[in-house]
This record gives sequence, structure tokens and C-alpha cells, in this order.
Amino acid sequence: MSTDALTDHSNHDHDGEHGEAGFHVSLRGYLTGFGLSVVLTAIPFYLVMTGAIHDKLVTALLVMGLAGVQIVVHMVYFLHMSPKAENGWSMMALIFTIILVVIALSGSLWVMYHLNANMMPMSVDEMRQMP
Repeated sequence: MSTDALTDHSNHDHDGEHGEAGFHVSLRGYLTGFGLSVVLTAIPFYLVMTGAIHDKLVTALLVMGLAGVQIVVHMVYFLHMSPKAENGWSMMALIFTIILVVIALSGSLWVMYHLNANMMPMSVDEMRQMP
């Protein structure tokens, strides 16, 4: 291996314009992400603080939906995640993590629901009816 091959860095981009995933990293991109994040935070805050929607379930679903959108905004604009990033491995790791979190949360909720339903203490009337 020649020393020219070791010292030749002309094919690398060192000026900071492109991120690791090949995204065009710029101040405009970061400001767009920041603006979207502020809006996606202000809307749920407004909905909850003003009680604009009287149905609490609808408000909760909207807040959770906007939180999901905000997660995607953060991943795209700040973490520069895409299917092309690191040849798709970072996206695969994210999908695997989401699957594990969904399994853990749904399993935990299922167990807690059944523990609550099956392990509740008997009422006084039920205790009196026991032989």
C-alpha cells in the first residue's frame, strides 16, 4: 500500500455539508425541524390547557398522534435517519426496538389488567357469603 493512498483524502467530504447518511445538513434543515417541533409541542399544549375539545379521549389520542409525528420529525431532521442511513441498519435497529417496546408495553398492560381483574380483594358482602 502506497503512502499516497493513505494520505489522499480528496474523495472525502470534510466541509460539514453532508451528514453521515448523505443528507444535506444545513441551518435551514435544522430550523425547519425546530419550527416543526415547536408547532407540534404548542398544539397539544393549547388543546390541553384551553380544553378546546371537550372529549378527553379524543384530546388524548390527538396528543399521542402529534407526539408520534414529533418523534418522526426529530428522527428525520435531527438524527438524519432514513432507509439509506448506514445501509439500512439504523432503520432496522429502530424497527426492532419499536417491536420490542410494543411487545413489552402490551404484555405489561395485559398482565396488569388481569392481575387487577383477578386479584382484587373480595367485598364485605362476598366475604360474608363464604362458608
